[in-house]
Amino acid sequence: MSTETLKKEYLAAIGRRKTATAVVRLYPSSKASFSLNGKDLKDYFKTESLQRIASEAFSTSKADGFYEVKATIKGGGSVSQAEALRHGISRALLLADSELRKKLKKAGFLKRDPRVKERRKFGLKKARKAPQWSKR
Repeated sequence: MSTETLKKEYLAAIGRRKTATAVVRLYPSSKASFSLNGKDLKDYFKTESLQRIASEAFSTSKADGFYEVKATIKGGGSVSQAEALRHGISRALLLADSELRKKLKKAGFLKRDPRVKERRKFGLKKARKAPQWSKR
């Protein structure tokens, strides 16, 4: 690693959704770019909707083009990874400017969505689905 990369200051935060975790670093920059697990945003999230979800925190807070995003994302599916990234970016933006809290909170980007799949119980087919029961 070059010494120039080490000297740069950044804002760090962790975002989560279901089993996905995104460790986000925002570097102040004049050009907006995403590096997700070493890939560009368009290469990592193939669909337009996932790309929009991932960068939604910037458009809501009007901080487009001010930060370079470097993130490591693990676990979960593609949608929960995009939402975990959005959560991490939102948390990091708060460190830069606490005035954004009202906008980001209203949009629901600061709350870690706690919904996860319920575990399967013994004697049932799924979490709540029971085998067919007949009286006789």
